[in-house]
Parts: sequence; structure tokens; C-alpha cells
Amino acid sequence: MSQYYYFVAGLPSLSSEDTKPVYSVARFKAELETVLTNQDKRIMRWYYMKYDNRNIISFLRKKTSDDNFDDRGNFSKEVIETLCSLPKEDEDEKGRIPKDTYVPAYIKKATKDYFSRIANEEAIDFHLLEDQLSAAYYKEAMKCGNNFLASWFELNLNIRNVLSTVNCRKYGLEKQNYLVGDNSVAEHLRQMRGREFQFDDSIEYMKDLIHIAEDKDPMTREKRLDALRWKWLDEQTFFTTFDIENLIAYMLRLEMTERWVMLDKLRGEKTFRQLVADMKQESADTLEEFKENNK
Repeated sequence: MSQYYYFVAGLPSLSSEDTKPVYSVARFKAELETVLTNQDKRIMRWYYMKYDNRNIISFLRKKTSDDNFDDRGNFSKEVIETLCSLPKEDEDEKGRIPKDTYVPAYIKKATKDYFSRIANEEAIDFHLLEDQLSAAYYKEAMKCGNNFLASWFELNLNIRNVLSTVNCRKYGLEKQNYLVGDNSVAEHLRQMRGREFQFDDSIEYMKDLIHIAEDKDPMTREKRLDALRWKWLDEQTFFTTFDIENLIAYMLRLEMTERWVMLDKLRGEKTFRQLVADMKQESADTLEEFKENNK
């Protein structure tokens, strides 16, 4: 196992209370590429694959542009376009994808199934397609060869499925259509009857996760979920200060910080736009009142 003493020692500290990221995820990814061993690069590739998944769904929806393409993934925009384009009859996959580009089997299957449905003139449910892609991703990613990252994927799979169960109850939906993966938690949720989750204590965070999932305020719930993730990262990396696990954890914390800064910014912009709209409406109302009083 490689250790990265000098690189880790030079990293700025991160706090869940940070209001401005010390790095962007993209910049940190670029710096990691210069220090990681080839083995650790292969491990990190599975983390970046979630961005590729988003780009694939975006492209298939015909909504990909330079503005919304996420460059934090493994694949360039050109590779994503190739993966999501129906090949010509005289083309094979090897001639379309660069030789040094590894494409997981689940992505090949997802795009193949998509074009099969198009050929059969079937309606495409992109929400279902995204769930299927996500389920296949988690299944393969949990075999990535790194126990820490595999456990992180399973944590997020469990979070997703517990949230799905709560939302299905709330909106009267069939949970079997929304649960993904085949780990023990997913199977337990599929078989569960009634409103009690009834998990034992083998998964330490499960009771906290259930309480958080039932929080009715979306913003509060998301922040509590990230606090749970942050705590989990602290516990899992306590004894791995200079290992790849610590670098992965740093990336994950950085991503959470970056996301909340962006959400706060967007929320602030929305509030500002609403204030401007209200002021314009008030001005219009005042003008109309003035006209009415001076007829």
C-alpha cells in the first residue's frame, strides 16, 4: 500500500463549516494524478465514474453542452459522445474508443440496452434508466479492490435506498420500482412490511440514517446526511493518515464543501432575483395606483 506523506502534509485542513472550498474537486483531481501510483489511480477511477454516469444520462437526454458537461469524470466529452452514439454498421467498438480507455461493462450494457429500446420504438423512462445505471455502478464499484471505497459506495447505496423507502411511503409508490442494488440492506427493505424499519445494530449508522431520512425539511435533511457522511469518513480514516484512503476521504469532504457552497450561492441568487421581482411588482402596482388616482 502506497503512502503519500509529503502530499498529505501539504494539504489545507477542511472543516464541515467551511464556506469556501480551499480546492475545487477538479483541481484536486489533477494534482492527485501527478502523485498516485497506477494501482491507486485505478481505484480512484471508480470514484470518478459517477460523474461519467451523469454525463451519459445527460447526453442520452440530448442535454449535453459545454456548460453542463462535468469534466470531473474519467471520460472526455468526445468519448462520452462516442459511447452514447449508435455505431455505424462498419464500425466496431475498438475502432471508436481510444485503446487506453477502460469502459466498464455496466456502461456498455446500459448504452446497448438504450439503443435496443430505441430500435424497438420503446418509450424511454430516463428516471428508470438512471436508476438502472446507478444500481449497476454500485454493484461493480463495490468490487473495486479497496475496502474503504467499497464501504463508501455501500454507505451511499444504503442512504439512497432508505430515502427511497421513506419517499415511497410518503407518495404511495411501489418501493420495488425504486430500490437499487442487491446488498443485505436493499434486500431487507424489499421484504420489509409495515412502517418499522427493524434493523439490528450491525450497521452503526442505520438508526441515525432512518431518523434523518424522515426529516421533512429537504435542506436540513441533506445537511444532516452530509454530517453523517463526514462523521463516517472521520471514523474510517482515523488510522490511515497517509494512505490512499485519506486522499479519497479528502476528496469526498472537498466535494461536500464545494456542493454546499454552490447550493448556498444558488439559493442566494434565487433570493436576490425574487427580491428584484418583488420590487418591480411593487413599482408596477404603485404606478397603476398613481394612474388610477389621477384620472
